[in-house]
This record gives sequence, C-alpha cells and structure tokens, in this order.
Amino acid sequence: MNATLPDVARTQSGDSTVSLDEVGMENIAVPVRLNETGAQPVSEGSADLLVDFPGGETALKGIHMSRLYRLLIEFSETGLSSPAALEQLMRQCVDSHEDCASTRALLRLRFPLMLSRPALVSRGLSGWRSYPLEIEAEMDRRRDLFRVRLHLDVTYSSTCPCSAALAGQVIGQTFHADLGDRASLAPAEVLEWLEHNAMIATPHSQRSVASVSVLLDPASENLGASGLIDEIEAILLTPVQTLVRRSDEQAFARLNGVNPMYVEDAARRLAGKLRQRHQGVRVQVRHMESLHAHDAVARA
Repeated sequence: MNATLPDVARTQSGDSTVSLDEVGMENIAVPVRLNETGAQPVSEGSADLLVDFPGGETALKGIHMSRLYRLLIEFSETGLSSPAALEQLMRQCVDSHEDCASTRALLRLRFPLMLSRPALVSRGLSGWRSYPLEIEAEMDRRRDLFRVRLHLDVTYSSTCPCSAALAGQVIGQTFHADLGDRASLAPAEVLEWLEHNAMIATPHSQRSVASVSVLLDPASENLGASGLIDEIEAILLTPVQTLVRRSDEQAFARLNGVNPMYVEDAARRLAGKLRQRHQGVRVQVRHMESLHAHDAVARA
C-alpha cells in the first residue's frame, strides 16, 4: 500500500503577516573544489544557504530546505570556479522557491585555501600555508542585484617601530659607554663588540593578522584568491614562513628589521594599495602584541 506522505509546509499555514528576511541552513558540511593556481584542489568547507520568505495570503508554512541542500551538493560537485558559477547557483535557489515568493538568496562558504609557499631564500624548498577564506554571494531580484565578496586572512610578522628605536638607543648608549673614550676604533673591534653586545636590547615583534575583503567582478573568469593573497603578502613584506633553514631565518630577521610597522601603518598601506586595483576594499589589521596583554587593531 502506497500512502501519500504528509507535507506540513503546504497543508498548514503559518503566520503569513510576517515576512522573513532569511530562512535556510547554516554550517552545512560540503567539499569545495577549486581551480586556483598553486592551491590544493579540494578543501573541507562549511556553507550557509538561505532565501527570503515573504508573507502574504498564500504563504506556505515553511521553505523547501532539501531543495537548497540538493542544489548546494550539485554545485560542490561541479566546482567553485568563478563568480558566474555562484550566480547560477543563486538563480537556481531563487527559482526553486518560486512557490514561496522568494526573490533573494544568500550563500556564505568558508574553507581553508591551501597554497604552496617557497622558502624565503633556500632554493627548491617549500611548504604549505593555510589561509582562512570566506565567499559571500547574494542575489536579490527585486533590486536587480548580484554581488560576490571575498574575505580572507593573511598572517604576518610585525616589529614595533617605537620598540626598535628604544632598543637602538640602548645599544648606542652602551657602545658609547664601552668604547666612547677611544679616539679611534678598527672595524674588527667594532664588529667584535657588535657580535657580543648588539642583542643587549631587542625590539618586540609579534604574529599579526590582516583580514581583507573585496568585491569581485561578476564577469571575472576566476575568484582570484591566490592572486589577492600574493598582493597582500607583497605589500606587508613579512608573511609568516613555512619551511625555514638558518639562512631563511636570517633573511626573515632582516626583513623585520628594515620593515617596522605600527598597526596603523599596516592598515593604511594595505587599504591604499589594494584600493588601486579592487572594489569595496575592507581591511582589519590585528597585532597580537608580545609587549601588552591586549591586541592592537586598526580598520579601514
């Protein structure tokens, strides 16, 4: 005997006077297949997928979450290749809820982007870096709107300019106290003193995070995430490293020494340069200080 399964969403009405902005699912486990230069092709992702649910006399009790889920799984199998692929998914989500009078769909997709990064100076050596990434896509037919925003985090090292200046003063004062009464010094004597005393005071540096988001061109052929990461790391100059030998560590120390920056410096530098090439740039910089028990932050 084949019994018809009840469909409460259709046979029972809800409070149709109340319009809901977003209804759907959050934290859906989904594989993310990418086509990004130098990246691992598949990542473990988490997605939020929602539609609006207007009220009205003929409003249903609930949306069709299984339809959204199925569309997301089909999308994950074809791969996340471009804003156009996201636009097609958003259109399908809205179309699948025509009987709910939905006109808007929203997707948030979070996953780590794994990129191969070469050692700083050691030839032929490399390692993997994981960059937290989020894609936010929205379609709203009432406003003829489709937009995609790319969010990502880049971790780097920052040396405090004030701390560097104070450490330099201590080294200079100590040098003067030890050798200031000498009328002349041979270079070898100065070098020997520096080798034993240049670390009498050191500036503090810390692991830092730049959170950047940009609006993507809907007509772009790819997401450009790896390219944006390359841009950010080239601007900051001191991204954290993967495989490090002594020569790489020395080169990294040199980079930090010639590139001290406050949190304000990093935020201004990033916002100023990225806005020359990207739309809708948002920047947040966080320095997790080794001097203070709190973080320093700046937003643009």
